[in-house]
Amino acid sequence: MTAATRPPTGPERPTPVPAGADQRAAVADAGSTETRRSARSGVAGLLGAATSGLFGFVLAVVITRGYGTAGAGAFFAAIGVVTVATAICTLGAETGLMWSLPRRSAGVRGDAARVLPVALIPPLLAGLLVAGVGVLAADALAPRLLRGSGASGHALLTVTFAAVPVVVAMTLLLAALRCVRSIRAYVGVQFLLLPVARPVLVGTAALAGGGLVAGMTGWLVPAAVALLVCLTLVAGPLGLGRGAALRPNRGDWSTFWRFALPRAASAAIDAGSMWVGVLLTSVLAGPTDAGVFGAVGRYVLAGQLAMQGLRVAVSPQLSRLLGRGERAAAAAVHRQLTIWGLVLSWPVYLLLAVFALAFLQLFGPEFTTGVPAMTVLALAMLVNTGVGNVQSLLLMGGRSGLHLVATVAGLTVTVSLGLWLIPGHGATGAAVAWAAGIATENLTAAGFARSVVREPLFDSATVRAAAATATAVGLAAGVGVLVGGRGLPGLAVALGVLLAGCVGMLTLPRVRAGVRETMRQVRGRENAAAAADPGPVSTRGR
Repeated sequence: MTAATRPPTGPERPTPVPAGADQRAAVADAGSTETRRSARSGVAGLLGAATSGLFGFVLAVVITRGYGTAGAGAFFAAIGVVTVATAICTLGAETGLMWSLPRRSAGVRGDAARVLPVALIPPLLAGLLVAGVGVLAADALAPRLLRGSGASGHALLTVTFAAVPVVVAMTLLLAALRCVRSIRAYVGVQFLLLPVARPVLVGTAALAGGGLVAGMTGWLVPAAVALLVCLTLVAGPLGLGRGAALRPNRGDWSTFWRFALPRAASAAIDAGSMWVGVLLTSVLAGPTDAGVFGAVGRYVLAGQLAMQGLRVAVSPQLSRLLGRGERAAAAAVHRQLTIWGLVLSWPVYLLLAVFALAFLQLFGPEFTTGVPAMTVLALAMLVNTGVGNVQSLLLMGGRSGLHLVATVAGLTVTVSLGLWLIPGHGATGAAVAWAAGIATENLTAAGFARSVVREPLFDSATVRAAAATATAVGLAAGVGVLVGGRGLPGLAVALGVLLAGCVGMLTLPRVRAGVRETMRQVRGRENAAAAADPGPVSTRGR
């Protein structure tokens, strides 16, 4: 373990185990315990992600139906501005909190609260600086970034930049919440409060005729509410207001930021991967193409929510395991969740690729020009979900520098191809550029993760799951196309065939046995694992 990966209070060492067969048995038992724990967290994350995805789609429909292609392009570009600005201003501190807090002890006498000033002060200062500069420059930037906003562009960009410090603080406290409370608390804020409130408020603004500024305000207000909720939920476990030490020492600063700073750049790239395409398309091809690409991107990001739910569910667990050198158990957790993510995400992306016309018709006929872009991006996301959360393995193992290399490689490909393809091909060119960047980043990160963990990240079960999923969805999609074409009727037929197939699969004894085993893992108790888990860290395993 390198110095950058050690917890601030001193290195944790792997638990000694007997040699030979006893050692192999102990490792297998540890891996089984950790996969049971990840199953419980993963299910909660998946349920939250499913809800978030549903309401994210509702939000996209509200924006596209309420503001049209040009207005939606400006709205999506404004969301892109606050998303990219927030990712830059957080300086990687949200991932730093996810990495460091599980390795510390919480409570009044613990040392976890000392990390908060270290993690919060620099990003908030950066957020205030960006907000001030952005508000002053809004008049000059609006015609270039928000070309579909008309006369309201200046006010829209002013509101967007002014909200950056609030969104930065919310993002950081959400990361702390995930580490010090159960996964249910995080899901309640990130996957329920935010995605449910936004379409309601944006839709209300659109129906009232409030325009883009009112709609963007409706998108931002839930972030302020979530900030207050997170602050309330984090205060108790960390002992804030009850005497917990908040003054960090020099070692806290150096250890935290040695990890977080390389993550700062990669976090900005991760969060802005789609929005860079939206902004480039808006500048190089116009607001209409930007609106189409933004609508396509909403579908693509919604399909990724299953992986996001799994990632946030198990990141603290991976940090603890890799911090103690338990690479075999971490790899076992990764393999299990890769299969889950693949089985849940590949059907979505395969259906998006085949029935892109049907999905885009839901936004309105003017958005159907994005069919090629949707197909290209959906196929690229098969690579993203197929390799699993390799980024989390790198980050929770303390290798933020390698993660940065992978993300920079992906961004370089995206921007280079985008500058070449977008002027002539609009949204389709932006999609091809982003797809190439997605494949580059994920395959590079997978290679790095394998060299760091030094354990197999894929096995025969992963291959079987991928083959079975692709075959089943491919057959259902083929029937749908033959019967009803690539529009809404064909999609309805394909979904019906898939549903019938799932019901039929549940009649097979082997499938029922697998479902029962998964449910036992989800319902299982952690008492024995907690008793066997050494060390005083009270935030681990949540």
